[in-house]
Amino acid sequence: MEEDDDMREKLFYSYVRDCVISFLLFTYLYIVSDFVIRQFRRKPDIVFGDDEDETVDRIALWLCTFTLAVSLAAVLLLPFSIASNEVLLYFPCSYYMQWLNGSLIHGLWNVVFLSSNISLVLLMPFAYLFIESEGFSGSRKGIVGRLQETAVVLGLLGLLLLGIFFVAFALVNIATPFHDSYDFYFPYIYSCISLFGVLLLLLCTPLGLAKMFGVTGKLLVKPTLLENVTEQIYCCRLDEAATQRQQQGEPSLLPYTTVVYTSFK
Repeated sequence: MEEDDDMREKLFYSYVRDCVISFLLFTYLYIVSDFVIRQFRRKPDIVFGDDEDETVDRIALWLCTFTLAVSLAAVLLLPFSIASNEVLLYFPCSYYMQWLNGSLIHGLWNVVFLSSNISLVLLMPFAYLFIESEGFSGSRKGIVGRLQETAVVLGLLGLLLLGIFFVAFALVNIATPFHDSYDFYFPYIYSCISLFGVLLLLLCTPLGLAKMFGVTGKLLVKPTLLENVTEQIYCCRLDEAATQRQQQGEPSLLPYTTVVYTSFK
């Protein structure tokens, strides 16, 4: 009985520790994401006239920050898993490194997978539609009306996409009972969304690299190592000689200097 109690206590403390570590990691990523978005965000062209638009913009900013934090977690999850495994291999008996266990990594994978799906399917479309919403005609203006319009439009969009996927699967002669649709259709829908993301990445990566190298080329100073210094010294001497002749009242050789300088250039 005592062994069972000890095991339950260990599991409880392990679960609490994993939750605390996950919360701290996500809080750090959220702060970094908020800093990045506020740093690169363009200032709005129109000044908010009332508190309603400002509240809507703030909610959309929170959702975008959450999505960016989830994206950073998804990118850093594999390096974090590899690094934690290497640390445990180097320090297998260290008490301070035992929190880097398999349950923590497994829990982080599950949380990131669920959060990425929610952000992709729900939060990002909701943020965009919430900013563009104005409320139904005839209803009271305010946050509640805009929330209702956003929820209705998002639900109709989800039904439309599900209908398109069902029709596409029916056209390729895929027949599955309705009660098995969750295990059958949703993995295919997720695969289609992943394929769309990969195609978008392949399309945007060359454009982004070209833009990045273009901006870098404008900012960098070109090297001057290949210039002929002897020609510049000779031209400077000719200019100096012409200036001295002008000061002494002798005929100036400035036209000849200009011709020689132009020919050397």
